[in-house]
Amino acid sequence: MTMREHTMQAHRTALFNCRLCPEMIGPVVSGSPVFSPILLIGQAPGDKEGGFGKPFAWTAGKTMFKWFERIGLDEETFRQRVYMAAVCRCFPGKNPKGGDRVPNKDEITNCSKWLQAEIDLLKPDLILPIGKLAISQLMAVNKLNEVIGKVHSVNFHGHLTEAIPLPHPSGASTWHRMEPGISLLESALSLLQEHKAWQQICQATI
Repeated sequence: MTMREHTMQAHRTALFNCRLCPEMIGPVVSGSPVFSPILLIGQAPGDKEGGFGKPFAWTAGKTMFKWFERIGLDEETFRQRVYMAAVCRCFPGKNPKGGDRVPNKDEITNCSKWLQAEIDLLKPDLILPIGKLAISQLMAVNKLNEVIGKVHSVNFHGHLTEAIPLPHPSGASTWHRMEPGISLLESALSLLQEHKAWQQICQATI
């Protein structure tokens, strides 16, 4: 085992044993431990993901993987070739007013150390933040219209890289199903398809 593989293994063991946030509902959810040039960052798992043991395993995932399939990678291949992380790795629980609870600042801070470790380990050429909570960790965002459909240069946890933000594929969100969201999503997917990191994983030269 190489030093990098050993570091990944140690990281994953520590990650899955994390119990820092008392209001969060386990288990910890994370994607495959693949050394990928692309890091996907979701918001937080829903109530179904823990049972499946993988992120984006329910309806939002079906929508998102259809986007990626249109530009060259089906779900199984994507999961094997892209490191899938999140702002928070445990299910936050339900909001009494409906929907899932948004993680609080302490929970986001607690979980950010895992993203820091993954950035240090992967040094990704491209980050795909999915949804406003994830996008806001990398850049200021008031409206999705202002950031989606562009490639952004970012400094994330001390690593200079590029980011292509995408909307959250939740069925509760109408943004990606109405203009200008439809057109901006198409622009973002076109930029992703043209990106060297995407072409690299499509050619399986990781």
